[in-house]
Amino acid sequence: MDGLSGYKPVNNIEVYYEFYPRENAEKTFILLHGFLSSTFTYRHMISLMKQNYQVLSIDLPPFGKSAKCNRYVYSYKNLAQTVIKLIESFGIKKSIFIGHSMGGQIVLNILHMVPDLAEKAVLLCSSSYLKRAKLPLILTSYLPYFHRFVKYYFARTGVKKNLQSALYNQSIITDEMVDGYLQPFLQDEIFVALTRMLRHREGDLPPEILKQIKTPCLLIWGDHDQSMPLEVGEKLNRDLINSELIVLKETGHALPEERPVEVYEYIMNFLKESV
Repeated sequence: MDGLSGYKPVNNIEVYYEFYPRENAEKTFILLHGFLSSTFTYRHMISLMKQNYQVLSIDLPPFGKSAKCNRYVYSYKNLAQTVIKLIESFGIKKSIFIGHSMGGQIVLNILHMVPDLAEKAVLLCSSSYLKRAKLPLILTSYLPYFHRFVKYYFARTGVKKNLQSALYNQSIITDEMVDGYLQPFLQDEIFVALTRMLRHREGDLPPEILKQIKTPCLLIWGDHDQSMPLEVGEKLNRDLINSELIVLKETGHALPEERPVEVYEYIMNFLKESV
């Protein structure tokens, strides 16, 4: 790594970031990862982007190396506010946001809350139209030691199994990849935080809010996405009034892992288009 990495206390939590400054760079990319992931998921794309652009990649609490705090509210709105405050602390005014999966929903929240912060946005298999957890499950989460059930659930599914379901081409899975995704889940604190996220996470933005977003958005989807099927991307493309959808063949959900070069090239073409 040849950038800067560290922690910033923002919005009552320590947020881990990786920052690749570049003097006179015309554009700054803000990278937001998906559920159960971290900035690790963008390592291939970062190596391409940092050559010509400024890059800020963020571990959304409670994931990656960011703090797992039992006082923090893990709602999408609060996560979006945390990202906004972190960006402001770097003095970054106008950015291109890139959000994968859950990170895409955080980007959409930011576009709704502070439209002027983004020049453009790229949504990679973005989480969309998911409802809030049902009340019985939320109430159950208050039981003592519920986080152990959460840990058991994730241990049973396993990191490798999750990667296999997220990738169309499973041959690219390596020990380094499995280890990179496994590391944040070796401590119990993450499961306590995930329990809080289960309670706090509101539903995804409804169509009536999505239709108010005017920021130019590029949607990139895998045709074999099992987590967020292609019809979700097609619906999102209809609801966002200033968007275009690109579909990658023989590709799953984990676009930054499976198609980093193609995704980067599509983003470059998107940047050249006039707003």
